[in-house]
Amino acid sequence: MITLIGSLKGGSGKSTVTFNLGIWLARADTPVMLYDIDPQSTLTDALDVRREEKFSPLPKVHGRYPKNSRNGSEAAEEVLIDVGTANMQGMKKAIAQADRIVVPVAPSQADIWSAQRFLYMIAGTIEHNQKPPEIIVFLNRADTNPAVRESDQASEALSSLPGIRLLKSRLCLRTAYRRSFSEGLAVFELEPNGRAAEEFQEFARALYPGSRA
Repeated sequence: MITLIGSLKGGSGKSTVTFNLGIWLARADTPVMLYDIDPQSTLTDALDVRREEKFSPLPKVHGRYPKNSRNGSEAAEEVLIDVGTANMQGMKKAIAQADRIVVPVAPSQADIWSAQRFLYMIAGTIEHNQKPPEIIVFLNRADTNPAVRESDQASEALSSLPGIRLLKSRLCLRTAYRRSFSEGLAVFELEPNGRAAEEFQEFARALYPGSRA
């Protein structure tokens, strides 16, 4: 299955999510291939650190998207694509070939507006004779304080968007994500018993309910 992790908003956390998902799948012995076609190459940088530190498993990452990702990726059961608006041509190509698109959205009005524009873009990219991809939206960098209502309000707003599936699982704004990413580790490797690890495992299982992880 080809999963695009995408957003029109910079700093949405898509590279961190793609990295953690890739490690999570690889640890479950799922053949996975990553494509980092964002010119910032943040995903590639994190995997380079992982390679230098000799951490295992080490998923393969490609910096160039093939003309048809279904060719050349036959050995991969799962394909993850990280792309942003800096490579708009690559993003549209990935949208056209993706089985599903996972959209991280931070709890702010600007991010919700951006998500709406992304949905319009996806609809305009899909050909009439093409099966549309499933669109999955989740709240990323959510508040950790239950007294703060902004995340709940953002979820309510997102749930009203047409043609999407809103995940109940959220990823919160935690330093563990930044720290682990910079060290070439998945968050559940850095702090296996931490809250970030627990919430990410729940999130990953919601995306891949049939996984052996």
